[in-house]
Amino acid sequence: MESFSEDFQTQLRNLMAWRRDVRRFRTDPVDEAVLIRCLDAFRLAPSVGLSEPWRVIRVSSDAARSAALENYRTANAAALAGYSGAQAEKYSQLKLSGMVEAPEHIAVFCDDSTAQGHGLGAGTMPEMRRYSVVGAINLMWLTARAQGLGMGWVSILDPAQLTRDLDVPEGWHLVAYLCVGWPEAYSETPELEVKGWDQRRPDLIVERR
Repeated sequence: MESFSEDFQTQLRNLMAWRRDVRRFRTDPVDEAVLIRCLDAFRLAPSVGLSEPWRVIRVSSDAARSAALENYRTANAAALAGYSGAQAEKYSQLKLSGMVEAPEHIAVFCDDSTAQGHGLGAGTMPEMRRYSVVGAINLMWLTARAQGLGMGWVSILDPAQLTRDLDVPEGWHLVAYLCVGWPEAYSETPELEVKGWDQRRPDLIVERR
């Protein structure tokens, strides 16, 4: 197929517009088959040298989830301390994690030591493996949104501590800690924009050389 219909292209554009970072989840469980469909999107993702460096962990135990939540709370308190005045007040009112409510937690790592792919494309830019993981996460995110699910990327964490708490192999690097579940509400506007933290640029800046 050389191209898709205009209707499909419109729906794809809508899907990307409605793919928002979700932090407000209902606690309803996610059907296993639905979650597996989302995770299967990783298998469709491109990767440098066909290395498939992503490593996925479902954080399900009470101990692991509690450790991750404590990690976030500690990191968030440190982040708040980095602001002052009105900006600190605004930061303190933001909901920056859905970890308490989200029924599913997914930790995604990059295996920087993988032999798969024989190093093709990663010799000069080893970070390409991690970029490949990010691309795969984005495919999962779009798939989840198409199923009606929401995802939230928690970046306010100490990755070294989380790596120890989850007891992952040496050579794995944390790329994303994801909350997955049914959103309380849907919006195509980022919550940080709604709350006045900052504004998206109206246009893409493209330079020439």
